[in-house]
Amino acid sequence: MEGAEEEPLVQCPVCLQQLPGAHINSHLDRCLQAGEGEAEPGSSPPCKRPRIAAASPGSQAQGEPEAARPAATPHVFSLFHKGRGGGQSPGAAGRRSGAGREEAAVKPEEGGPAAAGGGAASLAQKLEGKPLAERLRPDTLGDYVGQERVLGAQTLLRSLLESHEIPSLIFWGPPGCGKTTLAHIIANSSKKNGTRFVTLLATSAKTNDVRDVISQAQNEKRLFKRKTILFIDEIHRFNKSQQDTFLPHVECGTVTLIGATTENPSFQVNAALLSRCRVIVLEKLSVEAMEAILMRAVRSLGVQVLGQGDQHGSSATGSSSESSEFPVYIEEKALNTLAYLCDGDARTGLNGLQLAVQARLAVGKTTPLNIAEGRSADGILITEEHVKEGLQRSHILYDRAGEEHYNCISALHKSMRGSDENASLYWLARMLEGGEDPLYVARRLVRFASEDIGLADPLALTQAVAAYQGCHFIGMPECEVILAQCVVYFARAPKSIEVYRAYSNVKECLRMHTGPLPPVPLHLRNAPTRLMKNLGYGKGYKYNPMYKEPVEQDYLPEELKGTDFFKERKT
Repeated sequence: MEGAEEEPLVQCPVCLQQLPGAHINSHLDRCLQAGEGEAEPGSSPPCKRPRIAAASPGSQAQGEPEAARPAATPHVFSLFHKGRGGGQSPGAAGRRSGAGREEAAVKPEEGGPAAAGGGAASLAQKLEGKPLAERLRPDTLGDYVGQERVLGAQTLLRSLLESHEIPSLIFWGPPGCGKTTLAHIIANSSKKNGTRFVTLLATSAKTNDVRDVISQAQNEKRLFKRKTILFIDEIHRFNKSQQDTFLPHVECGTVTLIGATTENPSFQVNAALLSRCRVIVLEKLSVEAMEAILMRAVRSLGVQVLGQGDQHGSSATGSSSESSEFPVYIEEKALNTLAYLCDGDARTGLNGLQLAVQARLAVGKTTPLNIAEGRSADGILITEEHVKEGLQRSHILYDRAGEEHYNCISALHKSMRGSDENASLYWLARMLEGGEDPLYVARRLVRFASEDIGLADPLALTQAVAAYQGCHFIGMPECEVILAQCVVYFARAPKSIEVYRAYSNVKECLRMHTGPLPPVPLHLRNAPTRLMKNLGYGKGYKYNPMYKEPVEQDYLPEELKGTDFFKERKT
């Protein structure tokens, strides 16, 4: 070819077309996307040939003639064979193995006709299919709600995300705080920047899946200088040996690792891997953030919000067949209540809203409403009671095997030490209502009785042991009041750490001693045999009950004479 002298042509390993070297990367992207998508509009029906060999949608736009396209070939360069964790966003992975999320979130059309209120029939169609929490997952940082501390304006993470400079990160936070959504936003951003984004779910992925992804990433980096971001959802589910697989590749930059976990990374992630990643702590969403998310969901569904001044009748009329044309309303108080009850979990809040709406649509009863002065209408109304019925109770976050377990028992211990009986009962209830083992709490109370109360109230230890035995006898839920009584008793009891501090001083003395430990003085040793008596064991010991006056006698080794462990030692 004549142009080859000026600029050498490179053959595409997917469709075998000859292209200038400067255009090969963009052409490969289109080729791979065309392999997963539909056939090009206007083309003839496919005749049993590999989908990945389909023509690129952008080939005609580049002026390539139809005849120049090579015939389909069953042999494709192995680099582009899609594995379980191929170059997918968090959404694309879910369509193949259920290991991820749907690729595109449904954007709310806040300014469209649906925002002005729609009928129950159209609303029911909107709620079919994906859960509401998945449909409303934002695609850009501008739509992301909450986490202002780490993603607010001028923050380091936001600046890095906007500049497409993504370091290795671990998102740590409670369920529903936006960890996977943040990864979804990074995935959409990386597509525009030409970076591969691969998603794996630690609950289903195996070590071989990880190695396949790393192998593809090495090929992409070596051949096309293309970066790969690997997102591991629930990374704490990987054991230590699986986590070790990432170490050298994160170290040398083959992959950029992004992990999401609800567990404390200090306990669940290898220290070596943790040192190579930046831990981003995400907190529970505030009530204000939850209200914004729920209001956005309501607008996207076309449900109208009734303010505090709007009134509605107490009796329901109509039928399910007639109510299909009526608009749907929700009380503003219902949204506020839902924002509080979901405990900062956006997924719980949105799914609770969806459940309440679907339940009311299934019943199909309409209610007379006064929506403005001198204006009334019939519609399907969702009230605060309907929202509460859907959630049943407040969503209590507690993990018996995770960090929240230690946080709550620490709060209980410190509240009793500070003599705050109200806080003590609160933290006790948080643990028991969250499913904590009552015997674990009772054992901690036995320890507290001697550590923090001690000799200031010797009966505290008896109270704790009795509480433990009572819990062992009758179990939950009857034993909760036993623990509550013991907790309040301890909170009101006088506190003394005299014994605890003295014993700590003894342990420090033993640890700091240099050389062999001093022997037991002879007069304190037992002499059960004649040989021991002949060696001087027990000689000179004064039996205290035989003396009316105090006995002058040393009981400590010679090196420790005069030591007082009850005095505060200098540190």
